[in-house]
This record gives sequence, structure tokens and C-alpha cells, in this order.
Amino acid sequence: MANKFDVYREALVMEEDTVWPDGVEVADKAITHRALHDSADQCGAIEYVRTHTGFCRKITATAEDIQRVG
Repeated sequence: MANKFDVYREALVMEEDTVWPDGVEVADKAITHRALHDSADQCGAIEYVRTHTGFCRKITATAEDIQRVG
């Protein structure tokens, strides 16, 4: 289930994960991953997964998100 951007949880993010959409080609996933997480507040599907050390920010990238940071 996707959540909204959460400033409190952002301060506790220790890990990042990106789920890539099927059927969408991403030229350089590392650069796109970094751009998505740098602008996490603009992503449509973001989830915060609790870990032992804080939170993992999990972004499910959409074609629109990839185009926006592309």
C-alpha cells in the first residue's frame, strides 16, 4: 500500500528501494533511481517499510515518474 510523503519518516530513512514497472525501458537505472529518491516528495507511489535501524523508502516507479526525472 502506497503512502504519502512523510517528513518525519524521511528523517529516519536508512535504505532505499525502487520497484521498476514492467514494459518500461530505463536507460540508466542507477541515475534514475537516484533522481527518483532525490525527488521522493513528487513520486506517486511511495511506501515506508519499517526496519531495525529506521525506514526503507520504497518507490514504485511509474512511467510518468521516469519521464519526469528522465
